[in-house]
Amino acid sequence: MSEPAKLPADHRPVATGRVGVLLVNLGTPDAPTPGAVRRYLAEFLSDPRVVEIPSLVWKPILHGIILRTRPAKSAHAYQQVWTEKGSPLAVITAAQAQGLQAALGDDVQVGWAMRYGNPSIASQLAALKQTGCDRILVAPLYPHYSGATTATAFDALGDALKAMRWQPAIRTLPPYHDDAAYIEALRADLSRQLAALSFQPEVLLLSFHGMPARTLELGDPYHCHCRKTARLLAAALQPEHPGLRIETSFQSRFGRAKWLEPYTDAVLADEARKGTRKLAIAAPGFAADCLETREELAIRGREQFLEAGGAEFAALDCLNDGKAGMAMLETLARRELSGWI
Repeated sequence: MSEPAKLPADHRPVATGRVGVLLVNLGTPDAPTPGAVRRYLAEFLSDPRVVEIPSLVWKPILHGIILRTRPAKSAHAYQQVWTEKGSPLAVITAAQAQGLQAALGDDVQVGWAMRYGNPSIASQLAALKQTGCDRILVAPLYPHYSGATTATAFDALGDALKAMRWQPAIRTLPPYHDDAAYIEALRADLSRQLAALSFQPEVLLLSFHGMPARTLELGDPYHCHCRKTARLLAAALQPEHPGLRIETSFQSRFGRAKWLEPYTDAVLADEARKGTRKLAIAAPGFAADCLETREELAIRGREQFLEAGGAEFAALDCLNDGKAGMAMLETLARRELSGWI
């Protein structure tokens, strides 16, 4: 038997043969300060997939008005939800990566990144490659496909790959809005939270992040994906909660253009005015709690409902790194890694 060939003395050590998973979420400022928020918003709102307005029209508005006025207001909102460990979105996404690492074991290296802000997709892709991952599953934690979320994460992935001489093989996680594992995770987790409330809600409002209405007209499937999730989830919850009325709305609209309707803030006020006294709200489109759930829904949403005449209000947690959510992530990851592990 011949001996294996020896590497030349000047051969550079290279780690190879490992499999990686990169969880990706939207992003967050580095600190709840106007300066940090301004840097984050400048990156986020400069993305042509996020704001589909011609650059010559949008840039003067962005830099002349929005980045001068909005950072202080947004920083105040972030300060209300910031934790000792940092932004809720970053802290929870890191915990999800840690939980998935434990579930998948040493055969897989799990990392996490943000599309905007830190840690960047490019830096974490390079870090996985440096540890020897030459096959990587990139998993945007967006159940519902949108050009402004899923597609722009893949844009950033493409930019990162263009800068690499030795690229890893890449797989990407498809949207999972109607996946049985996702619907079951939502059913189990929301049922657990509803059972723990001190009151029995009359209405469960499913609030999804809004998008300009024109995105639907241009062919973006986001609205249809959200509506399908709502239908499937309502059917899954019905046997256990037969008296619970489930409604759907869209939050976080920005600017004067028409967005997907109905608007969450308007629904909250209308429900209270029509006589609904006990309401719970959930955000199934968010993989992790963030500013939009903990400030916009849990704080401002409560105020809107109670001021309009409501009596009891609960903002339910996202799947986060809880048991049901992590079981779902493991199921999706193992499916997409089939043949690699």
